[in-house]
Amino acid sequence: MGSARQLADAGYKAFSGSMMLLTLYGGYLCSARAYRYFQRQRALRQLQHSPPSTGVVED
Repeated sequence: MGSARQLADAGYKAFSGSMMLLTLYGGYLCSARAYRYFQRQRALRQLQHSPPSTGVVED
């Protein structure tokens, strides 16, 4: 019954490959979210240290 084993091996490889792709995609999503988080934190910190000018000159 070699064909049943070959089918099982092919199914296992397909399943393993899809799990690997899902893991890579999850890692990409996690790193993209972390990058956006740190970019936002840096922007908020810069706003705290230097408030934006409104363009109005005060006397």
